[in-house]
Amino acid sequence: MTLEDFMEEYKTLTPKSKALFDKALCSLPGGVSANIKYYEPYPIFMEKGKGAWLTDADGNRYVDYLGSYGPLILGHGHPAVNKAIESQLEDNGTLLYGTPHELECRFAQKIKELYPSIELLRYTNSGTEATLFTLRMAYAYTGKYKIGKFEGHYHGGYNQVLVSVNPDIASAGDIHNPTPLPESKGLEPYQLENTIILPFNDLEACTRILKENQHEMAAIIMEPIQSGYIPATKEFMRGIRKVTAELGILLIFDEVKTGFRAGLKGAQGLYDIKPDLTALGKVIGGGMPMGIVGGRKDIMMVTAPVKDSDVFDAGTGKRSSSRDVLFHSGTYNGHPLILRIGLAVIEVLEKEFDSVAARTGILKKELEKLFYAKGIRILTLGEATVFNYAITESEKILNYRDFQKSDFTTRKKIDFALFKEGIYNKPTNRYSLSTAHDDKIIDFTLEAFKKALQRI
Repeated sequence: MTLEDFMEEYKTLTPKSKALFDKALCSLPGGVSANIKYYEPYPIFMEKGKGAWLTDADGNRYVDYLGSYGPLILGHGHPAVNKAIESQLEDNGTLLYGTPHELECRFAQKIKELYPSIELLRYTNSGTEATLFTLRMAYAYTGKYKIGKFEGHYHGGYNQVLVSVNPDIASAGDIHNPTPLPESKGLEPYQLENTIILPFNDLEACTRILKENQHEMAAIIMEPIQSGYIPATKEFMRGIRKVTAELGILLIFDEVKTGFRAGLKGAQGLYDIKPDLTALGKVIGGGMPMGIVGGRKDIMMVTAPVKDSDVFDAGTGKRSSSRDVLFHSGTYNGHPLILRIGLAVIEVLEKEFDSVAARTGILKKELEKLFYAKGIRILTLGEATVFNYAITESEKILNYRDFQKSDFTTRKKIDFALFKEGIYNKPTNRYSLSTAHDDKIIDFTLEAFKKALQRI
């Protein structure tokens, strides 16, 4: 069967999703509320979720491996999350105070225990906000305004980092000196001039580029595990930490994907590396929008309010200026309901994380066996509770360009064949497991893959 044949089967399976998508086109640009939710020929519309399962508008049930792109590490409708939601209303009577509250400190203490690099922290409303704020702090702290980011790494949907996320390799230049390429319309030339693209897992080239730009570069921001599943080598991480410290360039870890996924202490726990700043998101909100920016005390203190530095304080007769304050605010920062959910998630993970990671490892190994039995060579990539697989003859995958050499046509055939077998994930996306993915779910998944591979 061709990929087109599998897509026709998909349309037969999901007619109500098609009708809902056509309706959505009348109100939403492209029929979706976020570009990432779209894939050809149209996305499935979901109606219910419970445990590891999703049910779509046509009544089809799927084991969910998208996990809403990572946050749902306890699955759908976990009792601890539901109880946290109920308790907030029963115990406190409201969803929001607009004032400081005790949970802000309690949650912060738990994060600091698990992430020793975080001495102080601030809450945001998403991982994107968190990474954006780390860059503003880096500019303020260093007085420099260029950043380094790695080819293939994603840090949110704002201009400064929408560069070389998914570039055309033919236009991306030398692998050791990548050309910055825009990922969106609407970027100013400033972004391309001041965002320096670095080659992941290439310490020699990175060191050269960083030294060339050290007097203008405030920070480098990186996913220590690219896309959540391509790890940096330990030698590379140690080298990057050393050279950034020597050159006075801040090191920012974007752990929105890897925090509480690569380990309870994130990727920095795996590598035993202390970045200067860390951005967290996804899992810590338990399915609700939340982010964290944390790091060294001397850097974080640039956000601390000082006398006459509130830009909204009209009663002093004075006006603050950029010399006085690094502004950071948000109506929903430190939302009490979300913090209560986040604490509940962490409490469950402290007991069950190792089991999820172990089952993920079993699934990866068994998938390799299934594919090899069909004469298809794959590499499974990732740490702990997240993985992806590449259909490739390569011995290893170290960066974006290596992964792009994979056989995506066959991969998409498998992904579309799996919809019929009851496995849901966005085609070619990484797999995120949860505490609800028990042994029975793993067995079901392997049987589904076996059936799909028989049809490829």
